[in-house]
Amino acid sequence: MPEKFYITTPIYYVNDVPHIGHAYTTVAADVMARYQRLLGRDVYFLTGTDEHGQKVEKTAAAKGVTCQEFADSVAPRFRELCGALGASNDGFIRTTEPRHKEAVQRMFTLLQEKGAIYKGEYEDWYCVPCESFWTELQLNGGKCPDCGRDVDKLKEESYFFKLSEYGDRLAEKIESGELVIMPESRKNEILSFVRSGLRDLSVSRTSFTWGIPVPGDERHVIYVWLDALTNYLSALGWPDETGDYAKYWPADTHVIGKDILRFHAVYWPAFLMAAGLPLPKRIFSHGWWTKDGEKMSKSRGNVVDPFAVVADLDELGLGADAFRYFLLREVPFGLDGDFSKDAMVTRINTDLANDLGNLHFRTINMIEKYLDGEIPALEGRELPTVLAGNAEGGSYDACWEFHGLYESFRARMDEMAFSEALQAVWRLISEANRLIDHTAPWALAKSDKPEDRRKLVEVLGVSAQVLKASSVLLHPFMPVKTQAIYGQLGHADSLDAFTLTNSNRYFMYDPGQRIVRGPAPFPRIETDKIRAKKAAAEAAASGKPAPVSKVSVGRDAPGAPEVKKASPSPQPSPARGEGAKASSAPAPDSDARIKIDDFMKVDLRVGRVLEAERVPKSDKLIKMRIDIGAEVRQIVGGIGKSFGPEELVGRTVVVVANLRPAKLMGIESQGMVLAAGEPDTLMLAGFDADVLPGTKVK
Repeated sequence: MPEKFYITTPIYYVNDVPHIGHAYTTVAADVMARYQRLLGRDVYFLTGTDEHGQKVEKTAAAKGVTCQEFADSVAPRFRELCGALGASNDGFIRTTEPRHKEAVQRMFTLLQEKGAIYKGEYEDWYCVPCESFWTELQLNGGKCPDCGRDVDKLKEESYFFKLSEYGDRLAEKIESGELVIMPESRKNEILSFVRSGLRDLSVSRTSFTWGIPVPGDERHVIYVWLDALTNYLSALGWPDETGDYAKYWPADTHVIGKDILRFHAVYWPAFLMAAGLPLPKRIFSHGWWTKDGEKMSKSRGNVVDPFAVVADLDELGLGADAFRYFLLREVPFGLDGDFSKDAMVTRINTDLANDLGNLHFRTINMIEKYLDGEIPALEGRELPTVLAGNAEGGSYDACWEFHGLYESFRARMDEMAFSEALQAVWRLISEANRLIDHTAPWALAKSDKPEDRRKLVEVLGVSAQVLKASSVLLHPFMPVKTQAIYGQLGHADSLDAFTLTNSNRYFMYDPGQRIVRGPAPFPRIETDKIRAKKAAAEAAASGKPAPVSKVSVGRDAPGAPEVKKASPSPQPSPARGEGAKASSAPAPDSDARIKIDDFMKVDLRVGRVLEAERVPKSDKLIKMRIDIGAEVRQIVGGIGKSFGPEELVGRTVVVVANLRPAKLMGIESQGMVLAAGEPDTLMLAGFDADVLPGTKVK
């Protein structure tokens, strides 16, 4: 019988529309659910909608519809959000469902039977948006201390929950670790609140009607938080204590935003203790997102719509996986974060297109080219306990201990430290890319020596194992793209059914397993093309001519010198175009010598090759996308007789950045890559250490 794992998001309030905060919580819970399934656990992942309360009643009245009609119109958007994000939730609960109403009324009755609820009269300050009561002392300048909005003075008959009796017991359970609150700062916040003294809590209302009636006293509706929190039980079939309730309760993790921590970490466990029910094991409270450094709000018009973000990424061939990755990689889970499109594009291009995409492209292409598509099984060897290859060409047992990675990844995931878990996998990816750079399989493939052939097979076998291990470990974060990579590695089964154990045997290949070529999973986002497309669309809408697109290394490229009027171009080298010949170097005392001022007119930049492909109908030309720091250039070079595309990706080169664009076989080349030698024995100009793209060559 597999170990169970029950994880929940909060139920989302229908008086709002889905935004990045909802997406963040849903993605985090989904990643954790998928990770637990990867460990072989029986997972139940719940989300849903909170549909009662005074805010909904007021909004429905303003729209001229019934409360139920309003809820029915909004709730489907939260179901759709799960689909758009690729969430794997097992359940979706609505608080207007009959099963939920039955559970809430039973909870209220049970608390009455236990002597935890009494009837009295309430008078205090009430914040409608927060659904919270405050004393005069708790107000902040007469406003709600949580949201800063106006509060209303309410006096009404009410049922009260004896919250004041549970402070000591609650503090003890938190301090002992029976109830875990994460991160540590939130735990301290709750302990401070509890130790300051708890007041009995009003758990019914008579001032509005949209809610679940109190059993036997239907003038009262049950307090929206007692109603909402009970969803974690009602979705499992409680008050029937068999079936899913017996199987999955207590919850292993409630994932929530920090704004609703007190309700989950104080009220909810107190209700459960009073009812005699087990407490959840862990409550993880994450931070908020801002937008471009500003708090998001409808009035500012800067609320991030997750549907729009995913739609834009879908159009670029990246889909929800790239958004999921950004959300959990960019900010340590538990802290506040800032969303900007520039930050997301940088993260996607750097981590996904350059690093993982680079490893995927080179591994797949070189196995296909040099090993006829057959993945080395490396029989008798598991994924090396230490990953291969150092710069000096020493032992293949020199760089990375895989078991250390795996244990680090699991430890970080168990703590929901998603960003750190991803960093651990990226260290493995970086080591594999470094292994390829240091051992140069393209050079080994040209050698007739048996030891070089053995090394070629081993390097590509290790790279394939790392790519497989990465696809498995990253599957909870990017389920669609990792499945695509896994399939291209010759696997027909679903990663959703993959169960991970401590044995790294799972990352090996069967003899005869072959590459199945497919599209690159992470195409690079070309911001210049996006801007040009947007400008053209805006121009078309306004009726004005679209601006002419120019290659920018000057004013539009931060840190690059302004482009002056180009001097006559020198004779092109073989790296520039097909049929180009290397010019004879002038004698040192020749009149062709130039002054330093002439040389300084040539803007040489360090570039890194991101993508490379052969130009159709040419055996010499290769089209490359090269990162030169401030931008990415398309450059066509006549180097195809000396290099294959897979040998170029990831290479550091020297680029002439201020050369006038030229067309070669109809393809624009926006610069020149420096090389020396004859067309079939070219050597690329480069460096003996890593240099950042965009660095000026002097």
